[in-house]
Amino acid sequence: MRFLIVGAGSIGSRHSRNLVRLGHRVLVWDTDRERLREAAALPGIEAAPSLEGALAAKPDGVLICTPPALHLDAAHQALAAGAHLFVEKPIAHASAGVPALIDEARRRGRVLAVGFNLRFLPSLRRVNALLEEKRAGRVLAVRAEFGAYLPDWRPGRDYRDNYAVHAALGGGILLDAIHELDYLGWLLGEVAEVFCTAGHWSNLAGDTEDVAELTLRLESGALAQVHLDYLQRRYRRNLQVIGDAGVIVWDFPTHTVRVHGAEPRDEEEFRVDDGDANDMYLDEVRHFIRCLEGRESPLVDGEEALRSIRLVEAAKRSARERLWVRL
Repeated sequence: MRFLIVGAGSIGSRHSRNLVRLGHRVLVWDTDRERLREAAALPGIEAAPSLEGALAAKPDGVLICTPPALHLDAAHQALAAGAHLFVEKPIAHASAGVPALIDEARRRGRVLAVGFNLRFLPSLRRVNALLEEKRAGRVLAVRAEFGAYLPDWRPGRDYRDNYAVHAALGGGILLDAIHELDYLGWLLGEVAEVFCTAGHWSNLAGDTEDVAELTLRLESGALAQVHLDYLQRRYRRNLQVIGDAGVIVWDFPTHTVRVHGAEPRDEEEFRVDDGDANDMYLDEVRHFIRCLEGRESPLVDGEEALRSIRLVEAAKRSARERLWVRL
């Protein structure tokens, strides 16, 4: 197949390399000419002279990897050209234009998939399986955490050039770490209500929130606490699910899942082979290709991605107005 990558930053370059590795042809387009030149220097990747020219070549699929505030315009252009669509998370920086994009993709009969790579992580899938087996019983409370020091995210690049520190481009920890909100919905169901405290408290550059603390009331009745930050010098990503029959603990850095039951004999630890850091991204683009072939449906479609954006918006409103916000 032939794919167009719109946006040659870190995630766009990763998807480009992975598609070439899988034997597909790749065009890349970016408004930053230096970044475009670097991307096209890799074997099997060709620089497009313009977005219009690249779309005129009728790619089978277009992957939108620009800053979130620029997603929707490029996505509409891709659909108008007849391409299937993969949009990196979050689907947009705000929910207002997302329903129209979903409607257009449906009307044109095009795939609309959204890139939440943690859905493809074997250790987190193990958590999902354990929950389906009721190993924790009825879920009562949840704690999820993500933290990493933003200047360390992309070695060799000045973090101040990252869209993460620019609110107008769709940055901020709530949108950047929307993975946590997505996987909680996947594992545990819909959120009914949110209370959030968020703000910019560090000396990092930018005008986006660098810390957020969320309390979620799920429709199931469970209570979830979510901590997100750009500040921790040591990467952390973990989840604790507390039920009336046990506790399930997931730790991404160590690729472990533990089950703590009511009795010592119920204790169990799984060391899950998550592969290297790129494997889940490879599985993600393989899945997108199977969607184009009609063999699968997107794990995260436009509607599901819209729910997570609306949760972020509700959290931001809660932080501004200091109140619980119903979804």
